[in-house]
Amino acid sequence: MNAFVEIFTNKYFVVPLVTGILAQTFKFFLYWFINKKPDFRWFFYTGGMPSAHSASVMALSTIVGFNKGFDSALFGITLYFSLIVMYDAAGLRRAAGMQARVINRMVEELKIAHKIREERLRELLGHTPFEVLVGALLGILAGIVMR
Repeated sequence: MNAFVEIFTNKYFVVPLVTGILAQTFKFFLYWFINKKPDFRWFFYTGGMPSAHSASVMALSTIVGFNKGFDSALFGITLYFSLIVMYDAAGLRRAAGMQARVINRMVEELKIAHKIREERLRELLGHTPFEVLVGALLGILAGIVMR
């Protein structure tokens, strides 16, 4: 039981977790405001504004920097992996979403010609660079506030 308490009182775990949840919650309300109806799937979707992954990893990097030093090995490691996560969100996952969009169009055309039945692929997987930047700024702010 002690390990459970230690995990959920560990600021290096809790701060990124809370930051990611806040980013997903913001995303939910943003899309509710835009579409005029709630879609609870946005609490779990990847992609969109802001990047919860970017917010979480930058909150972790920020909290590590403040507590272990911005010149520490641990800060360097967390920052490096944060940059990889953000690059992946705006690069690879975004490209996969764009490919899903093209595949969905192809499948729609095939459905008409060949009467096939396939589910649509989810197209919003990654982020624009701006969504990653906003997530990163949110994470830095959260790390500063929650330190």
